[in-house]
Amino acid sequence: MFTDATSEEINSAMKEAWLAFHQYRKLPLKSRADFMRAIGDELKNNEDELVQSAMKETNLPEARLKGELARTIFQLNQYGEAAERGEWLEVRIDTAVPDKNPPKLDIRKMLVPLGPVVVFGASNFPFAYSTAGGDTACAFAAGCPVIVKAHPAHAETSEKVAGAILKAADKCNMPKGIFAHLHGAGIEVGKALVMHEYTKAVGFTGSLAGGKQLFDWGNQRKVPIPVFSEMGSINPVFLLPEKLKQSSEEIAKAYAGSITLGVGQFCTNPGLIIGIENDDLQKFISELGNEIEKIAPAKMLHPGIAKAFEEKRNTALHQNNVTTVSVSGILKKENEGTPTIATATGEVFLSNPVLHQEVFGPYSLVIACKDMKEMVGVAQHLEGQLTSTLMATEKDILENDKLIEAVKNICGRFILNGVPTGVEVCLSMQHGGPFPATTDSRFTSVGADGIKRFARPMAFQNWPNSLLPDELKNENLLGIWRTVNNELTKEVIH
Repeated sequence: MFTDATSEEINSAMKEAWLAFHQYRKLPLKSRADFMRAIGDELKNNEDELVQSAMKETNLPEARLKGELARTIFQLNQYGEAAERGEWLEVRIDTAVPDKNPPKLDIRKMLVPLGPVVVFGASNFPFAYSTAGGDTACAFAAGCPVIVKAHPAHAETSEKVAGAILKAADKCNMPKGIFAHLHGAGIEVGKALVMHEYTKAVGFTGSLAGGKQLFDWGNQRKVPIPVFSEMGSINPVFLLPEKLKQSSEEIAKAYAGSITLGVGQFCTNPGLIIGIENDDLQKFISELGNEIEKIAPAKMLHPGIAKAFEEKRNTALHQNNVTTVSVSGILKKENEGTPTIATATGEVFLSNPVLHQEVFGPYSLVIACKDMKEMVGVAQHLEGQLTSTLMATEKDILENDKLIEAVKNICGRFILNGVPTGVEVCLSMQHGGPFPATTDSRFTSVGADGIKRFARPMAFQNWPNSLLPDELKNENLLGIWRTVNNELTKEVIH
C-alpha cells in the first residue's frame, strides 16, 4: 500500500527540515509547547480511527491501544510543559567582574537544539514510541524538526498519526518542513536518512541489530552524529534468600503476570531470574511454572515477531543442560506466543553466551546459582540492561553489598521488590542503560529529561544583553530557573 521513499523525496524532506530548523529554533518556548499540545488534541479527536487502525495492524487489543494513545498524548503535554518551564535548558550564567585581575568575563551557557532529528517508529508501540511518540515529542520540545521513518508493521496507523501532526502544525503556523513522514520497508531508506548531511541526530527503539546498525552509520559519516538507540534488555531479577523464603508464592504470581504482559513484547520484560539453589528456589520455580501453565498463548504483534520468538525460544530451550519447566497448557494458534519458563544452573549460564540473549516474548529463564559468590559472578558477567530488580529484604541488601554494587554497574533503573514492566512517564524515570541496552547510558528516552538528547551546550561570551537569547538575558524574560553565579534563582540580574 505504501511505497518506499525515493532519494528525491528523502532529500526534499531533509532540505525542508533544515530550512524549518532555523525558523523553529527561534520560536518562543511557549510556541513549541502549544504546538505539542495541538498534536495531542488532534490525536484525541481521531482516537477511534487511530485505535481501530492499530488494532487491525498489530493484533493489540482495544483497551491496550487506548491506554497507549492516552500515554502518547500525556507525553506530548508533559514534555511541552517541560519545554516551556525551561529547566532542561540548564542555563548557567557567570557575570563579569571587571576589576578582578585578570578581569573575569561574562559567560552564559544554555542548551541549544541540534537540528533535524530522524525518528524510527517502533514495532511494539504504534503510538507511544512511534510517529508522535517520546522521541518525536522530545525533539519538538528541544527545538528540532522531525522526520519519521514509519515502521512497516503499522504503516497505515503511522500515516494517520502523521496526518494529525501535520494538521496541528498547520493550525499553529509552524514552518514548512517542521515534520515529514516517510516509508521504507528495507534498510535503504533508513540508511539514507541517517547518512544525510542535514540529519543531526537519530532516535530509535527496537532490536540490537537494528539499533547498532544505525549507530554505526551515524559514526561512519563524514560528520558523525549522535544516535540514541534503545535496543533491548533481558532485565535480570535477583531473588535474595530471606525474601524468597518469605514470599515465594507472591513473587511467582507477580512475575508470571510480568513475563506474559502484552505477550512479553515489552523492552522491560523480565527474561532472566536468578536465585540460589535450595528448597525455596525450587518451590518458587514450581509455583511460577504452575502460574505459567494457566496463561493462554496470545497473538503477537505481527507474524515476523511471532516467528522470531519461536525460533529464539526453541534455540534457548535446546541448549545443553537447559530444562523446560513449564509451558502454557493451552494449545497455541498461528502467530501466537506460548508462555514458557526454563531453568539452568549458574555454571551453565556463565559458559553459554546464547542464554544471555533476549528472547522477545513471553519467556523467562530461571538460573539456579550454587551460592552467593556465583550469583555475584552472574551479575558481573551480564551486559548492560535497561532494568535490574532485587527481590530482597533489608537484611538481604545489607548482607550482600558486593551483589548490589555489581548490579548497579549494569542497569539504568534499579528496582526493589517490584516488576520491571511498566515505565512511568515522569522526570525521575531513567529508561536507558549501559550498552547494549542503549547506545548512550547518560540519557533517557522516557521522561522530560529525554529532551536533552537533542540539544547541545553553547556558551555566549561577552555578548551585550540586548543581543542575547531571551533565556540568558538579565531580565529573565521567561521567568525560568537559572544558575547565576552558582546560585539557582529566578531573580533578575542587576
